[in-house]
Amino acid sequence: MAIGKIPLIWLLGLALAFGVAAAAPAQASSSSSSSRVSRHYDFFIREANYTRLCREKTILTVNGEFPGPTIFARSGDVVFVNVYNQGDKNITIHWHGVDQPRNPWSDGPAYITQCPIQPGSKFTYRIILSEEEGTLWWHAHSDFDRATVHGAIVIHPKRGAAYPFRKPDKEIPVILGEWWHRDVGQLLGEALSTGSDFEPSDANTINGQPGDLFPCSSDSAFRLPVEHGKTYMLRIINAALTTEFFFAIAGHRLTVVGTDAAYTKPFTVDHLFIAPGQTKTVLLHADRGARGHRSSDGTYRYYMAARPHATNPIARFDNSTATAVLEYVDAPPAAATPPVMPFLPAINDSAAAEEYSAQLRSLASDEHPVDVPRHVDHRMLITIAVNEIPCTPGELCKGPRNNRVAASLNNVSFEMPSTAILGAYYHSALGGVAKPDFPNNPAVRFNYTSEDLPLRFTARDTRVKVLEYGAVVEVVFQDTAILGTESHPMHLHGYSFYVVGRGLGNFDKNKAPATYNLVDPPYQNTVSVPKAGWAAIRFRAANPGVWFMHCHFERHMVWGMETVFIVKNGKAREAKMMPPPPNMPRC
Repeated sequence: MAIGKIPLIWLLGLALAFGVAAAAPAQASSSSSSSRVSRHYDFFIREANYTRLCREKTILTVNGEFPGPTIFARSGDVVFVNVYNQGDKNITIHWHGVDQPRNPWSDGPAYITQCPIQPGSKFTYRIILSEEEGTLWWHAHSDFDRATVHGAIVIHPKRGAAYPFRKPDKEIPVILGEWWHRDVGQLLGEALSTGSDFEPSDANTINGQPGDLFPCSSDSAFRLPVEHGKTYMLRIINAALTTEFFFAIAGHRLTVVGTDAAYTKPFTVDHLFIAPGQTKTVLLHADRGARGHRSSDGTYRYYMAARPHATNPIARFDNSTATAVLEYVDAPPAAATPPVMPFLPAINDSAAAEEYSAQLRSLASDEHPVDVPRHVDHRMLITIAVNEIPCTPGELCKGPRNNRVAASLNNVSFEMPSTAILGAYYHSALGGVAKPDFPNNPAVRFNYTSEDLPLRFTARDTRVKVLEYGAVVEVVFQDTAILGTESHPMHLHGYSFYVVGRGLGNFDKNKAPATYNLVDPPYQNTVSVPKAGWAAIRFRAANPGVWFMHCHFERHMVWGMETVFIVKNGKAREAKMMPPPPNMPRC
């Protein structure tokens, strides 16, 4: 039973204000050189028993912890993580949002940049932090393992630098996730064997706990103790496989100061929206409970809550609300009363999600400038779709119309190879693994957001896009109504990008660019493409390597909603990929 483990997330937040925490004393250490500080962690992949919703089950963990240990570092550090696979299946770890300049070898996605770490084996990841500062996270990038194998990455300012706002009194990771009664690996296997949708979770969670709206969950719900007048930094991470969330704390407003390890112009909201893969750094001012008087609502306990945002009525989803409790520890004793529940938008309120996203702006200060490319060298329009693949004669398929459910970008459903694309490319053997002809545009142009689209079928293939070093790339992600419109969290490895535009309906190349924000657009690694709409991103392809791009809804990725960007080497030494480490896992 894991009830005793829950306060660890809180302790991690308290353990360090501006340096390496003793997150796991036997597993974390640091050393320094004249240029960079090196941090060292040991991750042991092993099974552990946890109880949720009145049932005990075995899950895969790092160091027996769920969620896993927090990595603490400063901007510019190098973090070495020794991963020992003591489990019974292959695994890889991805450092979500870390650009890994010139070092795709440690990025982590299975069969894209590496072969998996096999049971009984070890691999050391070298995580190079460059411009990232704020909240990121790490997670397994093999099968559905990230359901329980994930944790926070906290990147403080460089020594001698400061936050662009008043230093908070405490920092706390808040990880949103999901819990299944059954083993997620078995569920994945069943879905893939029949071509059907993935079974929804049985509960949503905050720091690994569903909260006291669920059976057998009240005593173990995550609790955040606060004191009146203090300011708390919440590092909010959406680690869910399938769910976008609205998040709020009753009786308190939240000031957003960062997203995806980049600072934003501060803005204050009653609730925020966060898609899978995204992080939000927010400030909470504890201004309700105080010694000697009650709050106006007569309580000192308030729910923090996460409610799903579901945009496709055809898809199955878990509509439960996860809760945790914020409680004032310096308030006078009072009669026990239920915590106050915050207002959250309706599950299908896409307008609320867009209203939040539209407020995101880069800080664009002298200390944290922006560099938005104005000239574009390479333009792509990528349609996003959930599709069907015809059922093979003799098979029993349980997808739409007795076919197999699939997903695609520009109607190419990505087929994962059996060996790593990065290794093949580095050794000039890409042709035997992938085709370098991923299309810049959909093969057929149509009314993408029409509700009556006959274009259901796609085909599997391993097609990648090759980019010249230094080219400025604009990608417009366009949602489609094939098997239903819905929002999609699109994540690019190896880069953060500027989200220069977004809108509803079909992208119009003659009109939409006039609406772009080229002054202070948000700088993100995961963009939520709106339901029946589009989002435009720009980045400069100055990080050579092989970089995965995919939807962060896990079932969409498994179904093929992904591709790979291969960025060629530049001419200078610092514009070329590093050589592979000698201990790369083998397939």
